[in-house]
Amino acid sequence: MASPLVLALGGSLLRPEESERHAWLSSLADLLSACNAPIGIVVGGGAPAREAIELAKPVLDDVAALDEIGIAATRLNAAIVAQILQGANLDVCRGIPSDVASAARGLEAHQVVVMGGTRPGHTTDNVAIRLAIEAKATRCLIATNVSHVYSADPRLDSDAHPIESMTLSELQEIVGPPVHGKAGGSGVIDPIGVQAAIDNNLPLAVLDGRDLGRIADALAGKPFTGTRIEVG
Repeated sequence: MASPLVLALGGSLLRPEESERHAWLSSLADLLSACNAPIGIVVGGGAPAREAIELAKPVLDDVAALDEIGIAATRLNAAIVAQILQGANLDVCRGIPSDVASAARGLEAHQVVVMGGTRPGHTTDNVAIRLAIEAKATRCLIATNVSHVYSADPRLDSDAHPIESMTLSELQEIVGPPVHGKAGGSGVIDPIGVQAAIDNNLPLAVLDGRDLGRIADALAGKPFTGTRIEVG
């Protein structure tokens, strides 16, 4: 059996303003059906997670408790994706694993495993990277609503430019030290996950998941539009 692949899907990809969600999910099922390797999918919470966290913040100042709210949103999104893929006749592991060890075992028996968050302090980027490590995946792909890793936040710096290829060490210089940010925060890649990738020599990739052709190319090991992040 081919080595597994792990794909992190940003919750933003399920938002109506980002894509035609039904067509996108149907095409994703077609893409995965054609893949020859087991695929672990980790789904983010996106705006619903952030909105729920903001709703609770005035009466709840415990970061871990706020994280639990975000995790619940990721698991709901994961259940939606899993059910749609099952409806397209893919061999999807039943249930949403609550930890990466269970998800990795699922990849030994099924074509697809879908999960969300696991525990406070771990973003879904971090979970995807840890699943890739646990399952001995060849690479972890992070599909979001941005095309590349940028040299700086393009929302704040007009001189920021997209990066086609970089090392994990160079990525860490951009994302910063491995510390947990605020509940519901978002960044190009979780810095704790980046450190885990460095420690385990795991290559990463960042790409715009709204374009399924880019995901297909990256999963197939072909050149793709996005940022390839190699060990180093």
